[in-house]
Amino acid sequence: MTATAATAARVRVFAMMDADGDRVITRHDYLSRIDRTVLATGRTEDDPLVVAARTEGLKAWSEMDADGDGKLTFDEYDAWVGADKFDNVCRFALGALFDLADVDGDGVLHKAEFTTLRTALNNPPGNAAAAFDALDADGDGLIGRDAYLASIRAYIVGDGSPMGEALY
Repeated sequence: MTATAATAARVRVFAMMDADGDRVITRHDYLSRIDRTVLATGRTEDDPLVVAARTEGLKAWSEMDADGDGKLTFDEYDAWVGADKFDNVCRFALGALFDLADVDGDGVLHKAEFTTLRTALNNPPGNAAAAFDALDADGDGLIGRDAYLASIRAYIVGDGSPMGEALY
């Protein structure tokens, strides 16, 4: 993937996180991803997985909003995001969201769980279904946590990801 393609991927991810479309990710925009996932999965606030998702989401937001102004421009996000940040920050927040969507707790997402998660994260349902199919390379109808996170990481760092391409 070229640097231009990696930037384009980051633009798409940024737009997905910008819940209100004002070209700035606010604390509310970022954390509302958790709210939507909790609502979509029917979990309650006292669920340990909800508590973990909120904790990891707040940690990630604090890291991304380095200047503490409560907002993140694309330039700030683009300068911040990368392999190191994914490995040490984002994978925990995204993994906690995966865990929320894994309703039966079996460590994998079925297509319905995956679509619920990705739709809660602002991807169109049709794109989410196509992304599931792209990531389910062996056709077993299941997406493991590690494969899911690796695919997001690949997309963000510019290595390309069939799932990422299908989502956006």
